[in-house]
Amino acid sequence: NQSGPTEFVFRVFTTSPRIQALLFCFFLLLYVMILCGNTTIICIVCTHSSLHTPMYFFLSNLSFLEICYTTTVVPLMLSNIFGAQKPIPLAGCSAQMFIFLTLGGADCFLLAIMAYDRYVAICHPLHYTLIMTQKRCIQLVVGSLSLALLLDLQLTVLICTLPFCGHILEINHFLCDAPPVLRLACGDIKMHQAILFMVGTLVLTVPFLLISISYIFIANTILRIRSAEGRRRAFSTCSSHLSVVLLQYGCSSLVYMRPRSSTSEDDDRHLALVYTFVIPLLNPLIYTLRNKDVKDALKKSMSCKRASEIQ
Repeated sequence: NQSGPTEFVFRVFTTSPRIQALLFCFFLLLYVMILCGNTTIICIVCTHSSLHTPMYFFLSNLSFLEICYTTTVVPLMLSNIFGAQKPIPLAGCSAQMFIFLTLGGADCFLLAIMAYDRYVAICHPLHYTLIMTQKRCIQLVVGSLSLALLLDLQLTVLICTLPFCGHILEINHFLCDAPPVLRLACGDIKMHQAILFMVGTLVLTVPFLLISISYIFIANTILRIRSAEGRRRAFSTCSSHLSVVLLQYGCSSLVYMRPRSSTSEDDDRHLALVYTFVIPLLNPLIYTLRNKDVKDALKKSMSCKRASEIQ
């Protein structure tokens, strides 16, 4: 029976106070590491003129999206981890869903843009500066965010205008994601599930196909390079991006593209932990440890800091 405005609570991870405290400290540590790692990437790109290129412009925007993406989820998650189950109104749940899905979609589109950037750099190096101008790069980033916003606004409105049976509803998740909220709706949701699948296809499958096509052309070009050193250098500029793509699209596809009959709510929650914490944490590590330019810029920053401390 509907006795008031619809509100949601998140299912707790555990009822043990000791484990709750451990989880709180662990997730807080991961969150701080995500903020520090991605902020470091942004600062390095902004302060070193050698990194003022399209590739690192997109990387800094990816890091900014990761910071916003995790900040949308983690503070609210930490506030509920001790089992208080503070209710969140439908409007608040809708806002979190919209921001989370929009930033996640923009992340996927940006990874496709980064693949296109590598394609132009390796396959058309002489035309690279003419194609990837500063204006074009800004347009691509704004376009990716706008497209994600347009798609996910419609999806969020469709889901959150559904009737929900009850006043306080428990979401078997730690955030207001589309699949678990959709499961709580009353009535027939087949059409909404079909729309969710279609949006998932546009946000995940289409960019992944573009990335795959880009890397087919890139691989073909790299294999034609005669020197082993040239092939190694060309591949090293792509390996970091490819690692992030496989992680991001693999986890997201398992959540949003699987048939609802073959998935459990607990599986979705576990996978969501991966793309909320693990991927944003690994992004700066992958790009720092596997990228010579970023490592050199980081070493230069550290040496300058030590020199200023000595003086």
